[in-house]
Amino acid sequence: MKSKGWTIIFAIVFLILLVPLIAMQFTDEVNWSIMDFIVAGLLLSGLGWAIYFTFQRLKNKKYKWLIIGVIILLFVLIWAQLAVGIFGTPFAGS
Repeated sequence: MKSKGWTIIFAIVFLILLVPLIAMQFTDEVNWSIMDFIVAGLLLSGLGWAIYFTFQRLKNKKYKWLIIGVIILLFVLIWAQLAVGIFGTPFAGS
């Protein structure tokens, strides 16, 4: 049954990455390179793995949802940093 969870995670990541790929066909506003897709795929896969792992390992619902919230917050902060550089580090995307 565990491989079913991984299949679902990677299917969701694939579907999410289809959005910018399709958008690139219709507008010049979305201009992703192959590296953008790789980084986004790694980040989304890591997010999916972390949430899946949390659901599998933690039994206490309160801590489970707290940890998942922290994981999602970290993901959003990393994504925003890579996209627009909210913290001013050299890893900013623009």
